[in-house]
Amino acid sequence: MLIDTHCHLDFADFEEERDEIVKRAHDSGVKQMVTISTRVRKLDGLLAITEKYPSVFCSVGTHPNNAGDELDIQTEELVRLANAHEKIVAIGEAGLDYFYDTQKPEDQQTGLRRHIDASRETQLPLVIHSRSADVDMAAILTEETGRGAFPFILHCFSAGAELARVGVELGGYISFSGILTFPKSEELREIAKTVPHDRLLVETDAPYLAPKRWRGKRNEPSYVVNTAEVLAETLGLSYADMAKITTDNAFRIFSKMPRI
Repeated sequence: MLIDTHCHLDFADFEEERDEIVKRAHDSGVKQMVTISTRVRKLDGLLAITEKYPSVFCSVGTHPNNAGDELDIQTEELVRLANAHEKIVAIGEAGLDYFYDTQKPEDQQTGLRRHIDASRETQLPLVIHSRSADVDMAAILTEETGRGAFPFILHCFSAGAELARVGVELGGYISFSGILTFPKSEELREIAKTVPHDRLLVETDAPYLAPKRWRGKRNEPSYVVNTAEVLAETLGLSYADMAKITTDNAFRIFSKMPRI
C-alpha cells in the first residue's frame, strides 16, 4: 500500500477521467490520496471530490503564488473550515515561492504565518511549499516553532540539505516527488539518505512532475509507485519496506485521516 500525500485532483487536467485515475491509483496499490488546496475559495470543489471518493482526502489553504488574492482570509477562518469537515486532514499548501516572483514576499510570509497559526491550533499538518526560499523558510519555521510546535511537511522537496536538516530538527516530515527519480537529481538522493526513515513521505504533486518512468507525461497518483521504488533503491531498502514506512508515516502525520 502507498499513499499519495500530495496531488491536485481538482485541476482541469483530470476533469474528463477522474474516475479512471482514481481506479488506476487503487489498482497500482495507491489506496489513499490527499488532494491539496491552492485557494480557499475553491474548497467546495475539493470537498465534492472527497465526498465522491472514499479514498480521497483534502486540505484547506492558499498557495503562495495566490497569497495576495486571499489576504483577507484570517487564521480563524482556516481553523473553522478545517474543523468543519471530516475529510479535511491538513492545512495548506502555504509557503514561499521566490522562483516565480508572482506575489510579494511579505504577502507570502503573512499567509504562511497565518497557516502556521492554524496548524498549531488544529494540530493538522501544514503542507509547505518552498521554492528558492531556503533561508527565509528555515528562519520562519525556527521562529514559529519557538512559539509553539506544529506538525508540518516540506512537500515536493527539492531544496538544499540545510533546509532538510532544519525541517527534521524541528519535527517536520520530508516528502519526495518524481523529481527524486530524475537522472540529474543525485544531490537530492543524497539528501534523502540523511532523512530519518520515520520522516519520509512520497507524493506526485500531480498533474506536475511525472517521475522518470513517465517523464514528459501528465502525472497522476498511480505514478507515485516509481518514486517509492527509487527512494527504496536510494536507501537500500526493499519496495515493500519503503511502502510500509511511508504509509505508516503518512497516517502518523495526517492523524485525522483514517485507514480505509
